[in-house]
Amino acid sequence: MTKNDDFFHLFTTLPPEIARRKAMGDLEGALRLIDRELARDALGELAPRLRAERVRLERLPRDYPYSRAAALAMIRAEWPEFTGAQFDALVDAGRIDWRNIKGESRYHKDFLDSLRIYPREAPGLKQEPVDNAQRDAVLERMEREGALTAHITLKATIRTRMPAAGKPVQAWLPVPARCPQQSGIEILDATPGYLLAPEDAPQRTVFWESRDRDSFTVTYRYCHRAVFTDPLTLPWDPVQPTFDTAEQLPHLAFTPYLRALAARLIEGCASPAEKAAAIYDYVTGNVDYRYQPAYLQLDVIADTCAKELRGDCGVMALLFITLCRIAGIPARWQSGLAVRPDHVGSHDWAMFYIAPHGWLWADPSFGSSSRRNGETRRRKHYFGSLDPWRMVANSAFQAPLTPPDPEVRQDPYDNQRGEMTVDGVGLDSPDMERGVELLSFELE
Repeated sequence: MTKNDDFFHLFTTLPPEIARRKAMGDLEGALRLIDRELARDALGELAPRLRAERVRLERLPRDYPYSRAAALAMIRAEWPEFTGAQFDALVDAGRIDWRNIKGESRYHKDFLDSLRIYPREAPGLKQEPVDNAQRDAVLERMEREGALTAHITLKATIRTRMPAAGKPVQAWLPVPARCPQQSGIEILDATPGYLLAPEDAPQRTVFWESRDRDSFTVTYRYCHRAVFTDPLTLPWDPVQPTFDTAEQLPHLAFTPYLRALAARLIEGCASPAEKAAAIYDYVTGNVDYRYQPAYLQLDVIADTCAKELRGDCGVMALLFITLCRIAGIPARWQSGLAVRPDHVGSHDWAMFYIAPHGWLWADPSFGSSSRRNGETRRRKHYFGSLDPWRMVANSAFQAPLTPPDPEVRQDPYDNQRGEMTVDGVGLDSPDMERGVELLSFELE
């Protein structure tokens, strides 16, 4: 058991007085009551939930740093005629994420980038030029040839921004894991003294422990093969497997709302592929992309996404996975990096299983953006297939690292950019510098 296991208990509701303090933005009062309860019964059944909430409350202001006046000023720097009434309308529409902190509405650190995605609603904001010609050519070639293979070399780095001289430092960086898409995985270079996790680790890493270093790197090469499949053309067995169909609390919860939603979506569907397609169409057709706070701040992620109809790549993937599992379709998590020749970034998606064929893929956030841009063919592509621009490090959500991180991770659920501890303290994002550099990309 580690401190990260406390986050399995988020499905437990908080004591009402603590919940009310949090809801009204009195974070200090909520923390005071949590400390009182932990001092009274530190080993009780409620203790893991209270410890997890303490971490969430301490970190929450980092995700929501902007006052209303500051947020308005940021928009008006690009869009001078923007009004307060327009701001309030965007908040009401769910385009701007907020929390109540110290009795004041505070706005998400990436709210401006979330707004840029919707130029019809925020036409005065600057738009980054987007050239999708290379992407479209790769997807068309993949569909025409049936598969594409990429040979990729990446260099990942992690270092602490905290003073660490002479202190014990632990670091984990994600590396490619064995999975249906990847082969030929090689560690080409790394900071000496590392421990490499098994290829089938659910969240695969290289690990260091040192008192002499506060910066670590790993360079690796791998082969990623993406196969094009249209699930609706596959034959299917009348009896499907039952693995990866259970709920996984707290976030893949089979709530009454999601059970009712799944039943409505798959009504009249004859095959598992038709059921999965109906779920994919619902998620990609209704959930809009919005940058999220740290996932540890989110409650019952799949159920909340279905009600709020907002999420990022991982949130949409969890909703798809949960609805598939409720419908009896095996589904699971996969994540790591999106690796394009011009950009490397974190990304999450989903897998689902149809016998006798086996595993297939779905990328709900790419499907949602395709719908937003009117790209029907691209939206269809990402049901059943992905692309060769990936690095898979993780095959499970809320799984341990190797060795398990004893302190609270920056992300207790996923690992795309790495984790560190210094002198027995788990570091949050502002305390670390992390990066991934693309060294080579060759597409066969």
